[in-house]
Amino acid sequence: MLDELDLLLVTALQIAPRADWRTIGEILDIDASTVARRWSRLTQAGHAWIGVHQAVRANSPETPALVAFIEVDCVSGRLHEVAGRIADDPHVFNLEHVSGSRDLLVTAVFTDHAQLARYVGFRLGALDGVAASRTQVATTLHTEGSRWRLDRLTEEQRRRLAPAPTGRQPTGIVPERDLELVRVLGEDPRQPVARLAERTGLSPTTVRRRLDRLDADQALSYRCEVARSLSGWPVSVSYWGAVPQSRAPQLAKRISQIREIRLCASLTGPHNLLLAAWLRSVDDIGAFESRLTARHPELTVADRAITLWPMKLAGHLLDPQGRHLRAVPLSRWHDTRSDTAEAALLARLRTSPAARTRR
Repeated sequence: MLDELDLLLVTALQIAPRADWRTIGEILDIDASTVARRWSRLTQAGHAWIGVHQAVRANSPETPALVAFIEVDCVSGRLHEVAGRIADDPHVFNLEHVSGSRDLLVTAVFTDHAQLARYVGFRLGALDGVAASRTQVATTLHTEGSRWRLDRLTEEQRRRLAPAPTGRQPTGIVPERDLELVRVLGEDPRQPVARLAERTGLSPTTVRRRLDRLDADQALSYRCEVARSLSGWPVSVSYWGAVPQSRAPQLAKRISQIREIRLCASLTGPHNLLLAAWLRSVDDIGAFESRLTARHPELTVADRAITLWPMKLAGHLLDPQGRHLRAVPLSRWHDTRSDTAEAALLARLRTSPAARTRR
């Protein structure tokens, strides 16, 4: 287990991932060098890390993105081979080996339905070892992991770390000119402004101004994560549920506020709500579900799965204990082989059966 100071530090960085060590040290009542040394030890061991990516808002007209949850069944003995083949796909956000009626649960981001169809049909469907897959699309992401906190700080400490409100209506959009800055920032989200300026060719003043604007627009999602096995919340469970469609937004909003919930997404399909919860132990699975359905009797839990190995979390590859290995920067998916296979199918569809026979 991590000690209390480690957990306090992670919580502080979940709230203010780019805060300087002096500020964090003052809030935790320790010196800045101790804070920096602690964080270096945690990251080198893979026990904690920070990532950043463009904010994903499912089906938002301002920032169009299609979030899909893909359940993959693998041929016996081929699970890890399949997982290894798709782990580096840049649009695959999460990749989990889970229990129950599917082997892998993939969370991926696409530009549109056509790209999702291409990926499922020509990428996943063509992989040796994939027996079947089932796909659901998120209609709304009510909450996700970047908003989850360890909550080890007092309200006053959180207030001192939280950014001051700007009064600006956030756009959620990363301008084209800032894409390179975001790419460089993603390699180490705690890089100082001077280093970012040096690597992007911008002035420090320009870098600072653009980062402030991106923050005000809520265009970036920072995630300070901790190895789940060391967090005090070692068990991750996914629940597929059904709620009356007319009540889904209200119920999802209330469920999203539950302490254990890391993900709440409305889905297409008969199971129209997907939840992910971090729990204290396996014994808590039944008790948590009982509390959840007692508090929200309109919710029916249809299926559940325990994450056995969180292979990829928010674009970061992890070992079986959830420790950090390396990052895979989130970006659009492109695969020449899939494009070629789709083009061949389209050419066939354009040609009538009679014409194909004459050939």
